[in-house]
Amino acid sequence: MLAATNLSLQFGKRVLFDEVNINFTGGNCYGVIGANGAGKSTFLKILSGEIDPTRGSVSMEPGKRMAVLRQSHFEFDEVPVIDTVIRGHSRLWNIMQAKDAIYAKPDFSEADGVRASELEADFAEMDGWNAQSDAAALLSGLGIAETDHFKLMKELSGNQKVRVLLAQAIFGNPDILILDEPTNDLDLQTITWLEDFLLEFKNTVIVVSHDRHFLDTVCTHIVDIDFKQVRLYTGNYSFWYQSSQLALQQRSAANKKAEDKKKELQEFIARFSANASKSRQATSRRKLLEKINVDDIQASTRRYPAIIFQQKRTAGDQILQIENLGYSLNGTPLFQGLDLFVNKGDKIAFLSNESIAITSLFQILVGEQKPATGEFRFGQTITPAYLPVNNESFFQSDDNLVDWLRQFAEDENKDEVYIRGFLGKMLFSGEEVFKKCSVLSGGEKVRCMTARMMLAGANLLILDEPTNHLDLESIQAFNNALKDFPGTVLFASHDHEFVNTVANRIVEISPNGFIDKLMTYDEYIESEKVAQQKEALYA
Repeated sequence: MLAATNLSLQFGKRVLFDEVNINFTGGNCYGVIGANGAGKSTFLKILSGEIDPTRGSVSMEPGKRMAVLRQSHFEFDEVPVIDTVIRGHSRLWNIMQAKDAIYAKPDFSEADGVRASELEADFAEMDGWNAQSDAAALLSGLGIAETDHFKLMKELSGNQKVRVLLAQAIFGNPDILILDEPTNDLDLQTITWLEDFLLEFKNTVIVVSHDRHFLDTVCTHIVDIDFKQVRLYTGNYSFWYQSSQLALQQRSAANKKAEDKKKELQEFIARFSANASKSRQATSRRKLLEKINVDDIQASTRRYPAIIFQQKRTAGDQILQIENLGYSLNGTPLFQGLDLFVNKGDKIAFLSNESIAITSLFQILVGEQKPATGEFRFGQTITPAYLPVNNESFFQSDDNLVDWLRQFAEDENKDEVYIRGFLGKMLFSGEEVFKKCSVLSGGEKVRCMTARMMLAGANLLILDEPTNHLDLESIQAFNNALKDFPGTVLFASHDHEFVNTVANRIVEISPNGFIDKLMTYDEYIESEKVAQQKEALYA
């Protein structure tokens, strides 16, 4: 359906990928992965025709329609929301405009009648009479209230615009759907809706995402940009990750016989196929794993940060007690009546319909805000460390990374070699450590803030959206670090896999109260009792 032939892309002397040959076929969902800077988004732009490759070509089956998730939030500011969605099917939209123009003519001629008849036939063939209702259904599924459907786009918030542009991309059942980070700014309910939509989608999907749960749920194949090549693997992200790690271990074991390696990989594939039967994916997709060629599995060149949180002091039994805590913003309650006793070793994921509520709670706990009501007490042995969702205030100077991190070290630990060790764990090595902190990317800033937390040696971690701006490799490393951390963690994240594999306790806060459950995230989602409590919580 879509094919890349002898595709190469080069910027100056830098080669992103070379001689790529790949076919994307109907009924499959392809997750494009690669380290930061590998060229994932650029690859999508080449496939969609937005930019040209250095060499090679992209061809689409004649008569097929491609739709792309747009990144410009201002392109349709003067357009009603419902019309913005329908514009996703440009041919249908053009027919609608042409029809309206003919019927609006004061001197309607016989030729106009013939042309209108032709347009009406095309319009009916494309199911145009249901266009508005179909667009409205997509908008509602993506969390855009019916009262907003006829507003101008400029009247919506940034998060709402993202959802409208996503509805625009998937409107009209395109043959090829290209999505770059579609889950950004979506809540759990909307991401689940999108997952279900794509699982039922019969055509071709090509997607870039840092959401591992999303990639695991919807993808039948992984397209890995690595070694300056683009390789295609059958299976979802978890299969690719685990198999590539196994291949890396095998490559390190030089004395391992080829037959033993192959047998180990075959056993891994069998185990993964059995586990896949428990997922939401269709049986036909699961059966793809049975066709995997063991020889196709290769080690990855990815670099994973060495995130290790070590406690300088083991915490006592008294960690944190919160009593009747509440907070309001501009007179509107964000949460109230919060009573929590945090146990030693708890890893609590905080949920809310308003992310600012959780940010405010964390800021209260670290002394950056004052509560409207209530109080809290940390145990005497507790040393907290905080990772804020907004870290810009930490990077206003022109310090290099060594000097920036050194300011957070205790006097006896300010030696450059010691500081560089922490930066090296976060993949800053060589001359990189002398970069000015003010010019760092979003992901680099989060890695620096993580090094700062590691340096603190805290026994209580407070993390507000720690996976924001991170690539898949850093997210995986952070995820593993929290699973292994022996201390206590309070955190918020929109990454489903991250929450589900770290948290042993879920606390959802709202203006009307809170829910506190000792269970995993998936168990929380599946609990009927919790669903009923949530209805009351936001009523």
